[in-house]
Amino acid sequence: MTGTVSGDVRRIAALAWPVLVGQLAIIAFGVIDTAMVGRYAALDLAALGLGSSIYVSVYISLTGILTALQPVAAQLYGAQRDAEIGEEVRQALWLALVLMVIGGAILYFPGPLLDLARAPEALRERTVDYLRLLSFGLPAGLLFRIYSSLANAVSRPRLVMFLQVGALVLKVALNRWLIFGGLGVPALGGPGCALASTAINWALAAFAVLALTKIDVFEPFGIFRHFCWPHWKRQAELLKLGIPMGLSYLIEVTSYTFMAIFIARLGTTTLAGHQIAGNIGAVLYMTPLAIGVATSTLAAQALGGNRPAEARTLARHGILTALTIACAFALAVFLLRPLIIGGYTPDPAVAAAAMPLVAIVALYHIFDALQVTTAFALRAYKVAVVPTVIYAVALWGVGLGGGYALGFDVTGNLPAWATGARGFWLANTASLMIAGVGLTAYLSRVSTRYLRESPRS
Repeated sequence: MTGTVSGDVRRIAALAWPVLVGQLAIIAFGVIDTAMVGRYAALDLAALGLGSSIYVSVYISLTGILTALQPVAAQLYGAQRDAEIGEEVRQALWLALVLMVIGGAILYFPGPLLDLARAPEALRERTVDYLRLLSFGLPAGLLFRIYSSLANAVSRPRLVMFLQVGALVLKVALNRWLIFGGLGVPALGGPGCALASTAINWALAAFAVLALTKIDVFEPFGIFRHFCWPHWKRQAELLKLGIPMGLSYLIEVTSYTFMAIFIARLGTTTLAGHQIAGNIGAVLYMTPLAIGVATSTLAAQALGGNRPAEARTLARHGILTALTIACAFALAVFLLRPLIIGGYTPDPAVAAAAMPLVAIVALYHIFDALQVTTAFALRAYKVAVVPTVIYAVALWGVGLGGGYALGFDVTGNLPAWATGARGFWLANTASLMIAGVGLTAYLSRVSTRYLRESPRS
């Protein structure tokens, strides 16, 4: 039995709004970092832009692998197989242990990645300091992702939201202290916000463990009831879904990361303008991301309960809801971009560099909303390989390859408005459109197959 549009939207909204609030609190970390460091020094803002691009690529890729726990646990929850959920969480913890070693090494020794940016020595030094401090918080970040994936899977996103909002309050205070100095601590600039983030990650991880042991909703899973070694079959199942998901995140994020690396060649002012545009795009992304998480959770639970028609309808209604909201946001950003940019920087040169990029971000956001909600709907079906191929072709081929060709005017005869940082953003927008259309077509095929194969169809 499928629901009405209004009924499904209410169900999705009930789960999406806590995810949105929590994600906005986390993305506000980056906004606050950008705003505060931008008032400290242009060099530190450029280092923040370059360093955060590298960090996000590593963090999102690794946590993307662990996010495989969410559809797995949601289907088990829908099928009322609670004991198996606890086993999956324990296996995810072992997987996180391996991932933290890999990610920590990349962040602590970022030289090969920085070589691609051809950054000046002063910018390189500040970026290395920033990334090394963040490397110490990575293990805690991975642990918290396991907690958030489980809480979302069992329809308890508020348990994540409360911690994330609390972290934001602490972030503002720590940033102000560590970036600008005080109480005997020297001004650290950009690396100061990295130190603040690392401290907060460990606080979040500690509270997550406490919640898993004390809150009643997690008790039936028996997560810490006994010790277990890695179970290779379950690890293989997590990786079968998690690796393509992590690769999808990697492709999506590196299409932006390498934009920043290549745009760094165009100068500090251009890179700072790109950082502002990227921050705005990231804030906008949180709404369709929240809708995608909620839609995926409900669809996965329906599939676990052998209700494929309900899962298909929920996916469709979630995607349409995200697109409607995205169109409204895009119009608002386009009309209000001078005021929005003014809130980021008092530097007129940086504001001028950001202005055309933010106009492109308005259109970019609509296609971003389509692709992210559709991708999450596919994950409810435990489908990730084909979406990864679509991402690779669209985001790396069209987005990054096309962006390089436009941005650096490879042919030598492009109009000025299509080159430089604008060229990169235009190509990335086109790539998201291609990805969104491709993912939508594949979702239709997958959901139709589930309907046909269901015993109740």
